Amino acid sequence: MSLKDAAEQVREKAYAPYSRFKVGAAILGQNGQIYSGCNVENVAYPEGTCAEAGAIAAMVAAGETRLTEVYVVADSPFPVPPCGGCRQKLSEFGSPDVVVTMASQDGFEKSMTIGELLPGAFGTEHMEGN
Repeated sequence: MSLKDAAEQVREKAYAPYSRFKVGAAILGQNGQIYSGCNVENVAYPEGTCAEAGAIAAMVAAGETRLTEVYVVADSPFPVPPCGGCRQKLSEFGSPDVVVTMASQDGFEKSMTIGELLPGAFGTEHMEGN
């Protein structure tokens, strides 16, 4: 199964009764496995979970901590980039050159690297000496 297929399939399972804005994400771990996640809303905004965060949680739960590629698809007429928090989460587990492909339901795609999505990311090097 491709990352695109995994993201599209899990998007259908999103729990989005309030916004009706379903998002699916699939990430490729360094081990070659695909991990997916979907957004899960909560009536007490902003307590929901983003699709990217869900996919990362599935990856970490499986024992993997490095991602090598990301695919995100959303209910939008054009590709939707990850939110700021998810950009930081992606940078925690992927190098700046990891490609993130963002897609719409109509098949429009845009690819950027994690470094392009989050220039100047806060990282472990900022924690040295602590």
